[in-house]
Amino acid sequence: MLKKLTFEDLCSNCDPSLLEFETTDQLEPISDIIGQQRAVRAMEFGLKITKKGYNIFISGPTGTGKTTYARLAVSKAAKEKSVPEDIVYVFNFAKPEKPAALFLRAGMGYELTKDMEKLVNEVKREIHRVFDDESFEVQRQEIVEKYQKKSAEIFEKLDEQAKAEGFIIQRSPQGFITVPLKEGKPMSQEEFDSLSEEERKEIEEKGRGLQPKLDEALRRARMVDKEAREELMKLERKVALDAVNPLFEEVISKYAEFEGVVNYLKEVKDDMIKNLAALKQVTRDKTEEINEFTAIFTQGIPKEEFLTRYRVNLFVDNRNTKGAPVIIETNPTYYNLFGKIEGKASFGTVVTDFTMIKSGAVHRARGGYLIIQAEDLFKDPFAWDTLKRTLKNGEARIENIGEQYRVIPTVSLKPQPIPVDVKVILIGPSLYYYLLNEYDEDFKKLFKIRVDFDVEMEKTKENLKNYAAFICHICKNDRLLHFDREAVAKVIDYSSRLAEDKTKLSTRFNDIVELLYEASTWAEIEGSDLVKKQHVIKAIEEKAYRSNRVEEKLLKMIEKGEIIVEVSGQKVGQVNGLSVLDVGDYTFGQPSRITATTYLGDAGVVNIEREVKLSGKIHEKAVLILSGFLGEKYAKDMPLALSASITFEQNYGGVEGDSATCAELIALLSSISGIPVRQDIAITGSLDQHGNVQPVGGVTHKIEGFYHACKIKGLTGTQGVVIPSKNIDNLMLKEEVLEAVKEGKFHIFCAETIDDVIEIMTEMKAEEFHQKVKEALKNLAEKAKEFFDGE
Repeated sequence: MLKKLTFEDLCSNCDPSLLEFETTDQLEPISDIIGQQRAVRAMEFGLKITKKGYNIFISGPTGTGKTTYARLAVSKAAKEKSVPEDIVYVFNFAKPEKPAALFLRAGMGYELTKDMEKLVNEVKREIHRVFDDESFEVQRQEIVEKYQKKSAEIFEKLDEQAKAEGFIIQRSPQGFITVPLKEGKPMSQEEFDSLSEEERKEIEEKGRGLQPKLDEALRRARMVDKEAREELMKLERKVALDAVNPLFEEVISKYAEFEGVVNYLKEVKDDMIKNLAALKQVTRDKTEEINEFTAIFTQGIPKEEFLTRYRVNLFVDNRNTKGAPVIIETNPTYYNLFGKIEGKASFGTVVTDFTMIKSGAVHRARGGYLIIQAEDLFKDPFAWDTLKRTLKNGEARIENIGEQYRVIPTVSLKPQPIPVDVKVILIGPSLYYYLLNEYDEDFKKLFKIRVDFDVEMEKTKENLKNYAAFICHICKNDRLLHFDREAVAKVIDYSSRLAEDKTKLSTRFNDIVELLYEASTWAEIEGSDLVKKQHVIKAIEEKAYRSNRVEEKLLKMIEKGEIIVEVSGQKVGQVNGLSVLDVGDYTFGQPSRITATTYLGDAGVVNIEREVKLSGKIHEKAVLILSGFLGEKYAKDMPLALSASITFEQNYGGVEGDSATCAELIALLSSISGIPVRQDIAITGSLDQHGNVQPVGGVTHKIEGFYHACKIKGLTGTQGVVIPSKNIDNLMLKEEVLEAVKEGKFHIFCAETIDDVIEIMTEMKAEEFHQKVKEALKNLAEKAKEFFDGE
């Protein structure tokens, strides 16, 4: 049944008297999410369940407060959990290429770092002190003298044996040699050459006889020298151990509860004693070249870098963490998530060590929560797959991109993997969730909790109260002027308009917060101490004005006749349809001329937009529904000998949707019957094959769009719009349109069937109109029969 809507049907403004306060300053602020009970229940459960695979995906439109709520909910849950361990990387003395990870109670990692720095400095001082001490030099000298005496005895005995044979042992650059004696003195070369050949041979023969004794003496001397060096080394190690043991015992006792740390400290002490020569070198005041032994021990490492092996790399520091960590990674690249191994330039190449291992967000979130925006995550080609692998395996590896793709393996650091127990919260559009759920098998296993945000909530008394408390929270938190209750009521009306439903409120809180900011600013500009209704209206109007340039240009083109829209009179085969244009931050309605032509033939209904590829799939379906309606209504007892074409005139950007189905059908039936239809009434509404009018979207914007077109060409008092009856709850019209309706200058009708639309558009009874259409179709069928029979 056709119904003309009253002023009360077109809007449901919030009554300020329902708000039990004068200003928001009198309210208790609320920071929790409101109107998202389904999402809240899912989030609470997802945060409580600790089983593997129960990570969370928060889906929903932009601006609904997903990220803000995620931070609040996760932070609240994190407070109830314990602080996870610190992680440090240390030098692996057994396998230097595989740095070892140690785990300590929160705060102890930082302490170990500082304790190791202090320990190394104290060891250096003690080593320097004990080896410069006079008592050590006395013990050293005793050992040296003892073995020098042994060595001297060996050579004295050798000298005696040589003299008995008529020789003396002399040291030369080439080593020890035997020199013959003459009258107790070494024989010169000239004297040797002056001897007869027999004498020279005899001397040479005796010299060769002494060579084994000389070799044996040298061997024994080397053994003595080796024993001397070993005893000196034992002395040095004993002195060093006596010096450093108390230092190490103090640190070991502090970390006695951490077995890994205790073992590491013991390895450090053993390594220091093993590399005592290198350690002594770095304690010297003068910068000397590393001696032969030090070069061997340090493998050519400059002495200022030798002590790096005793440093501690504080990989994850939780000393200031309260509860479980909550990491919000705003730039989730591969390296930011999973860490990296840095390098530095040295002599034309890049070198690295375990102190250059840097943690990622996954490591810092260990034992807690990691929040990531899905859209940012998927921009990195390596991040998503690595995140899935980390969650599946329960451990995070630190390796630079490309290591696994090298054709030739290279020597590089392979840090010990870190076991991770982290709950990941991904935030993104619903489309991402559907695509991942459909095409990524791992996603289903790893993200079993969906927190789905809605764009609207019921307009109940409780929610109105919560909305006001939310406004209070924003005012106090962001230092805005407080709102009086009329201003709050206007914000609530704006929220219902955003929701496109007068029975609901929008949960797109980002848009609401923007309105609060701007209304407060306009109040400040006017010097008011409160935000009032006029300031909210001003903010809404100014926000629209900043973005409605395209709408104004189109209205100017309608006014000039460049875009042809007729808003008075009657026409055959022409109807004003309504569409919605979205230009990013602004949405508005626009009238469009829909025309239809019919002629003899059997092509059926031709969608001109489809033929030129300007029609979307939904619009193509809508046109095919027209054919279904025509067949069901008029062709049960005769064939349709009809060719017809339908188009949106002056449309150059494409058509999508089915909201013009009613208008297209009226234009088509008008063309078939020759009965003119009103141009001062625009139509919006979908249609099924049985002629029932179905609801459409954007009905408020469509009505306002036609109103503006009528206003710019001149209001006649008869103009209006027909909408589906099921769209009445979606009406939240502007004050200007409401006043025009109230004054009888503009009219809104609702229809349930196409017959209702026919009656207002043709001012005829529907049965009469259908009879005219059927007669016209019958006439076309008879002409077609005559034509084909004649042929």
